[in-house]
Amino acid sequence: MLSCENLTVRAGADGPVILDGANARFLPRGLNAVIGPSGCGKTTLMKAILGILPSTGVASLAGQPITCTEDLIGKVGFAPQFTAAQAQLTVAESLEYALRLAVPDASERARRLESVLGVTGMAPHRDKRVSALSGGQLRRLSLGLELTLDPACMVCDEVTSGLDPQSEDQILALLRDLAESHHKSFVCIIHNLGKLNQFDWVTVVYQGDVVFQGSPDELLAYFGIPDGLRLYEVLNASDLATWRDRWAIHQAEHPEAYATAVAKVGAPAEVEPLPEPVVPGGVSQFNTLLARRLKLFLRDTGYLGLTLAITFGFPLLVIIFNLEGSWDVLKIPMDRNMASMEEVKQALNVQVANAQLAGLAAGLVMFQVILLTLMGANNGGREISAERVLYEKERMTGLRPWAYAFSKIVFVSLIGVAQGVWMCFFVKLICNFPGPWAEQLAILAGSCVSMSVVCLGFSAMLTSPEKSSLLSIYLVGFQLPLSGVVLALPPALTWLCRPFINAYWGWSGYMKSMMGLPLYDAYTASMPNQSAYVASTPEGLAVLLIQGLFGICLVVFGCQQKRWS
Repeated sequence: MLSCENLTVRAGADGPVILDGANARFLPRGLNAVIGPSGCGKTTLMKAILGILPSTGVASLAGQPITCTEDLIGKVGFAPQFTAAQAQLTVAESLEYALRLAVPDASERARRLESVLGVTGMAPHRDKRVSALSGGQLRRLSLGLELTLDPACMVCDEVTSGLDPQSEDQILALLRDLAESHHKSFVCIIHNLGKLNQFDWVTVVYQGDVVFQGSPDELLAYFGIPDGLRLYEVLNASDLATWRDRWAIHQAEHPEAYATAVAKVGAPAEVEPLPEPVVPGGVSQFNTLLARRLKLFLRDTGYLGLTLAITFGFPLLVIIFNLEGSWDVLKIPMDRNMASMEEVKQALNVQVANAQLAGLAAGLVMFQVILLTLMGANNGGREISAERVLYEKERMTGLRPWAYAFSKIVFVSLIGVAQGVWMCFFVKLICNFPGPWAEQLAILAGSCVSMSVVCLGFSAMLTSPEKSSLLSIYLVGFQLPLSGVVLALPPALTWLCRPFINAYWGWSGYMKSMMGLPLYDAYTASMPNQSAYVASTPEGLAVLLIQGLFGICLVVFGCQQKRWS
């Protein structure tokens, strides 16, 4: 079924070799164990065969070369060490969404759902949330998620690791039943050498190379040990070159070993190419992903509570500075031609009062925009990086990257629009900001959406949610000082920084929407530089759109890349 020839993997372009010219082949319709000391390259070998890790050499499935993970869609499943399922979904929902992403026919999805629940023994737990499952149940769910596409072969990374002996035996018994009744092939990376007798074929990896393949009985005879528990003691007694030479001699003396093992498990000698699967279209996958994300949003009480708290709490921080909602801009009571000193003094007092009022208005507008950029960082900063393993897993079942990318873009944009509209509505209603509703709603919503999508782009480009979240917060931190509104930037830096500063365009677009009104006139009169540029609302929206499009490009590009952690 699966095989590789001269497979080599380096840790980076110029890094050390961690898999060195490995050759291996695995049994169809049987249980294959991959064993070896910690750090020897077991997981690296299997990920290189599956195309998850870049490598040189040849990997094949049913005689066909594997050029990338997309070649394995519907043919090979990969169950990682930790279950890639959302904790807030139930068992049935997790499987249903996996099926909707991978199987286009509704009746076939329903049949497979019940079949997978049955064969994995998870039917009694179908309505239990993933967060409430035991370790053994999580392993069963992980297998069930891979069985949704009914693959001929499954690679399981430490499928029994951390389980108690009874649960371990139950998982292996399940794999045996699937191998015999459904003609599946399983390749399992395991640590418990006491369970080798439950496998049909054992692959030993040592220091980045395969140094033995054979049945459990052949392994004991080859290494001269009474049981598998003594293997590593013997293996570590000699260097890699010794084991390579011995393995080459053994293969030359026993060329029929693999064919004999294939016949023993009842598999045909000639493996036919596997049929190509049919997966749902990108629009269907987009709708499924968006529906799933909205459900998760409503169920994740922690994240939902934080989002609601900042959405409704941040506007309260703004209105406390002007609860009366009064913007009484005074007229200068002065005859320009014949003014007394008292009139001049009174006029200066009015100008100072108007300047203070205009400064308060400008500050509150900027406060709104900065808070919205902080909301945007919260919306997108961890959205993709926090579930990157799940996304990479679902790509192996046929998920289209663009469907995933745009489902995330739409999700954070919906939240951003809601937050921007509420901020504008609540503050404008209480503080009674003058100016047109439509323009001010649009500019504040655009500011939040733009920042949300840019931070989503950071999340797509990085695999660590901590790093992407921190980068998003740093970006928010730069907004106020580099906007040039509160502190004037040096002329050489003004237009160098300004195109990248979300807050400036949101602030200027809002302020310019009040042009022609006394409050805006008072602000311009108080500006040290009367010719200073303040962007109009359409200009602000245009730049925010460009920034958002840049964020979309980051999201799409980041989702196209394979970023296994």
